[in-house]
This record gives sequence, C-alpha cells and structure tokens, in this order.
Amino acid sequence: MQHFNRVTLYTGPDGVARFRKDAIALEFGAPPTVLSALLPSGGVQLRRSAPGFASEWHVTPHPQWVVILRGVMEIGLRDGSWRRFGPGEHFFSADTLPPGEPFDPTRHGHRSRNGGNGVLETLFVRA
Repeated sequence: MQHFNRVTLYTGPDGVARFRKDAIALEFGAPPTVLSALLPSGGVQLRRSAPGFASEWHVTPHPQWVVILRGVMEIGLRDGSWRRFGPGEHFFSADTLPPGEPFDPTRHGHRSRNGGNGVLETLFVRA
C-alpha cells in the first residue's frame, strides 16, 4: 500500500512545538491514481504576506493544513531551527496549546515568516 507523507508541526507533551513525519495510507483507487480516505475539513482561508513579514510566537488556534501557493514560508521552533516550505509544499499545523494551559510566550508555539523576497501566498484548510 502506498502512503502520503505528511509533515506535522505539533505540541509535544512538554508543551514545546516540534516537527514529525506521519504517513497517511492511500488505500482507495487503483494505480496510477490512489487516494486516502476522505479527511474532515472545516473551511478554507487564503493569506497573502508581504516581503519582510514575521510573526511573534504563537500557536495554531485550530489544527489545519498549510499549503504554500507562492513564495517561501519559514517556520521557527524554540530550539532555534527553521524549516522552509516552498510552492507546492505543505505541512499539517497542529501546534495547539496543551489542554487547560494559558499561552506562555517563553515556552509555547512557533514563529513564521516570509522567507523570500516576494509575496508569500498560503492556503489554510481547517481540519
């Protein structure tokens, strides 16, 4: 069986954001086109970020797919690392607050920025 590789930005048990790879089974259809099961969604949103855009530390309010349509998005973690996503690339953002915890800007979340010289356009699909 084939799999779709999903990069997930998530909150670890210690409340810190991390990346991991997950596999989504492509169990329907037949080659040359195979499909996953239907995934739930709760709306679509588009965003355009100007050159130089950079966010403060934040968490994802609702788990969502992030698809880069144009430009480069960079995601920064507390360990100082940054990961770049270009046009056609995606990740699943599930870096939410641990249940019952208020946001702590010194511990929780991730940062995002426009990592290129042009406009960054992204598509958000709420899970």
